[in-house]
Amino acid sequence: MLKRIMLIDDNKLDNFFHKRVITKYDESLDVIEMLSANQALAYLKDDSTEKYPDIIFLDINMPGMNGWEFLEEYKNLPEEMRGSMVVVMLTTSENPTERERAYKHALLVDFISKPLSLEILTNIINKFRGTN
Repeated sequence: MLKRIMLIDDNKLDNFFHKRVITKYDESLDVIEMLSANQALAYLKDDSTEKYPDIIFLDINMPGMNGWEFLEEYKNLPEEMRGSMVVVMLTTSENPTERERAYKHALLVDFISKPLSLEILTNIINKFRGTN
């Protein structure tokens, strides 16, 4: 059952807009907003939290640690944790090389261009639920 979604994006406006789309889809969903990949990893590694996301929307281009670097660190998390999460690259990049790289990455479910729309979110959630 889908309970929470994490947004990892250094752009506060993108997070605000995407959170609105998510709450329009289902206002009972918990949305965790992270402004950096480092902040998100610290959250995921914190043993005191039991509020892990079901879906992570990950931006590529961020200062400090980018989306690709996040995925390299993310794969070191316990498999039982990773197995319960879906990671989707949500980016403004239209670079075909990045798109190709994303689809070869075992940890990614999809590569989506911003902005997140209700239709795209519905499709991702259907994949998460295995109904697509």
